[in-house]
Amino acid sequence: MTTLRLVLGDQLTPEISSLADTDRGRDVVLLCEVAAETGYVPHHKKKIAFILSAMRHFAGELRGAGLEVDHVRLDDPANTGSFAGEVARAVARHGARRVVVTEPGEWRVLADMQDWQSALGIPVEIREDTRFFCSRARFARWAEGRRGLRMEFFYREMRREHGILLDAAGEPAGGAWNFDRENRKPLPAGSQPPRRASFAPDAVTREVIDLVARRFASHFGDLEPFGFAVTRADARRAFDAFLADCLPHFGDHQDAMKTGEPFLWHAVISPYLNVGLLDPRDVVRAAAAAYASGRAKINAVEGFVRQILGWREFVRGIYWLRMPGYGDSNALNATRPLPAFYWTGETRMNCVAQAVAETRANAYAHHIQRLMVTGNFALLAGIAPAEVEAWYLAVYADAFDWVELPNTHGMALFADGGYLASKPYAASGKYIDRMSDYCGACAYDVSRSDGDGSCPFNRLYWDFLMRNAETLSRNPRMAMPYRTLARFTPERRARIRAEAQSFLETLA
Repeated sequence: MTTLRLVLGDQLTPEISSLADTDRGRDVVLLCEVAAETGYVPHHKKKIAFILSAMRHFAGELRGAGLEVDHVRLDDPANTGSFAGEVARAVARHGARRVVVTEPGEWRVLADMQDWQSALGIPVEIREDTRFFCSRARFARWAEGRRGLRMEFFYREMRREHGILLDAAGEPAGGAWNFDRENRKPLPAGSQPPRRASFAPDAVTREVIDLVARRFASHFGDLEPFGFAVTRADARRAFDAFLADCLPHFGDHQDAMKTGEPFLWHAVISPYLNVGLLDPRDVVRAAAAAYASGRAKINAVEGFVRQILGWREFVRGIYWLRMPGYGDSNALNATRPLPAFYWTGETRMNCVAQAVAETRANAYAHHIQRLMVTGNFALLAGIAPAEVEAWYLAVYADAFDWVELPNTHGMALFADGGYLASKPYAASGKYIDRMSDYCGACAYDVSRSDGDGSCPFNRLYWDFLMRNAETLSRNPRMAMPYRTLARFTPERRARIRAEAQSFLETLA
């Protein structure tokens, strides 16, 4: 009995559960590039090329391991454009009597899969994705009965459960669970981050680049130069370079931003983790080993581990716990359309222009650019969550719904009302000035909150607090800014609100 084993474009791992018991003499592995996945948001051209090339290389890897692979390409004239259509065609093509697949990372795909058995008339087995530290069921048990979910407590439990960065007594290495306070230093003058690993396109990738250039010419982003790793071996080389050259310096300046330096000391491995070219367990243990051997300090290693073992696992748990309705909330009643400069980068706000330009060039921006520049502006300006979320999902190579939606909806926009984050991550231009060199070249004056030429982040910050006072002033973590706001004269409040409104009306 032939089993058809479907592997999705973010499941490019030989040990994926759908392949665990493959009969090499009988079963067929199906990979399919479908239009529905390339176009449900206008994905960055580089993101599409990265995933398609990685899929094609993975198909070759499986064939080299002796598996029969049926790989349907995007430009196949018979391609139906959907997973359901391609699975049905493959079932008929191979006479399959069963379909096995690993659970997808997106709710909409799972909902589609759950209809396949009745449509095909054969068994469809959807297996757990075992590539994560924490299963969906394990997270649900942890979350049960808690009024609010906080990553820090979940993260500590994961550290204990998996024995990561613990001393001989089972206590946190370095004497603390979290070294975030040591990881907020601005860059010193003259600092030079290392050059990053870049991988020249081979013939397979070049064919994909040509396809994307033809088919997705209107999509956002620069397609070339293209330097992503698209094989497991090259992804590991990129990670090993991070361990050697970047991890020792990562912690101190992980929140810093610098013009012309999109990567700094960041790992830039999230695309590889999220499509399955790297294993999160391997990278976490390798980082912990760097601390144990004295090659990196605890604040650097703990900060890196927290992003993967803590935050990445936490947002996935939130996503599956709260879907399908998680993205429907809009706690701050944000309704403004997404400004055009999120796509064009044409704005006098230098920080936003820099972040969008780097996103266009690289399909990447690091977490502070996403949270405290583009995300912070969207929060302060009251941009509709669904529009912001669609943008983040489209423009970043590492963006899949399970990771993008909680990060944007809950963390950046506070649209879930505090379920994920204990306070909105709202900040004035002073934060951006402290952590970057953007403000020195900006058309606006970051030292001023109102009046001609004042920084829009400053006036929008105070307007945001006034606009949402009924909702946010009772939050203990917002007490300090509201005490400062209380000292403003009525005249100053009115002036800031009028100037903020005037600025917002210029957005298009």
